[in-house]
Amino acid sequence: MSVPSAPAVWEDGSWHELPSLGTDLTVDACVIGLGGSGLACVHELLDMGVRVAGIDAGRVASGAAGRNGGFLLAGCYDFYHDAVTRHGRARALSIYQATLQQIDRIADETPAAVRRTGSIRLATSDDEREDCNAQLAAMIADGLPVEPYSGAEGDGLLIPSDAAFDPLMRARLLALHAIERGAHLFENSPALSIEDGAVITAGGRVRCGAVIVAVDGALQHVLPELAARVRTARLQMLATAPDPDVRIPRPVYARYGFEYWQQLTDGRVAVGGFRDLGGDAEWTAGTDVTEEIQAALERQLREVIGSHAPITRRWAASVGYTPDGLPILEQVRRGVWAAGGYSGTGNVLGALCGRAAARLALGDGASFAAILHGHPEAASAPSGGRGRGVARRTDG
Repeated sequence: MSVPSAPAVWEDGSWHELPSLGTDLTVDACVIGLGGSGLACVHELLDMGVRVAGIDAGRVASGAAGRNGGFLLAGCYDFYHDAVTRHGRARALSIYQATLQQIDRIADETPAAVRRTGSIRLATSDDEREDCNAQLAAMIADGLPVEPYSGAEGDGLLIPSDAAFDPLMRARLLALHAIERGAHLFENSPALSIEDGAVITAGGRVRCGAVIVAVDGALQHVLPELAARVRTARLQMLATAPDPDVRIPRPVYARYGFEYWQQLTDGRVAVGGFRDLGGDAEWTAGTDVTEEIQAALERQLREVIGSHAPITRRWAASVGYTPDGLPILEQVRRGVWAAGGYSGTGNVLGALCGRAAARLALGDGASFAAILHGHPEAASAPSGGRGRGVARRTDG
């Protein structure tokens, strides 16, 4: 059984909607999608002196960008040792270092939305404990911040450079700042078609020299040529009323990232995961919540986390996954570039890709794009490789 999802825990009802596009507009670049990556793209274009418009089918960050678990994690989809094995040490290290810098940038840009807490990867089995040890060794070998962890939650790893944040607050702050800087942003304006030099909506047309599609979930619906390379999954969460009886000082993810939770500053507990329990049914762009996964989340809340506070919200979001765990960041047709498919780790990678997509669209090679595409000259780390384990990262 499924039911419509509620607003995410981050929604406080304070947002005043932006207008929808109701006329024709001429700019240099149009960004489709006003989530974290799209708004990072907008700001990068503004930094480059470009006239920019941005549209969204819903509201600012109404997709996964404002409905996720609020984790800021360095790296990509694979745990670091797995990324080294899959992508090579040079590329894995360069990606990780770029995401470390991006977390700092996110904190500097929107300090009100970010808490520098670190995160915990928790081992839930002997195999996962061994995998944590492999990750620990690989990160130490490459000078990345990590510590062994043993605490009330169990054993695992502490990643001190990670953070927690309010993703919806950040996106809305970025949107308001972009408008102040001269960007034209429109909500409730889905792109009906993308033509050479124009984006068509029900209310108007944006004429432009470049179009950047910064969409994660359902990216393949906006750009059908990507259908074989990105697949959309539903991620479900729930949240409680403030709970003074539990204390969770930093975000936690467990079971190779299939379970994750954190406590907000007001004491509310947010829990997500168990996507694997739903099987093929969770490969969907739908955002209804389901009885099976919500029951698993509730058991996690009560039996593992130990919170007995009332559950106040249940919600879901759709995100894009790629076969190799690396995002799509490239030109897909004449005048059109795409950024998306973050495989559940879009809060940091999405901002990096949005900025890189802006530069690609204006003819700049963009060093982060070069790293993702495996060009060794873009990475400063020596080649080589080590690592093992189950490739998995949190969907938070």
